[in-house]
Amino acid sequence: MKPKTIIMLILGGLLIIVLLQNTQTVSLRFLFWKFDISSVILLPLTMLIGFIIGIIIGRRKAR
Repeated sequence: MKPKTIIMLILGGLLIIVLLQNTQTVSLRFLFWKFDISSVILLPLTMLIGFIIGIIIGRRKAR
């Protein structure tokens, strides 16, 4: 296996462990709204938003 594949598998495993340990409900306040949402949903959602923002910024710098 390639080193990149091994690193991705390890990081994926760590992500699953973190998600399984954070199952409580948290309150999220955004502007005028308040949401009660599980950490299992909130953590990947924030990671996805950060990933998308990183891609957008990376493409703008490449131009």
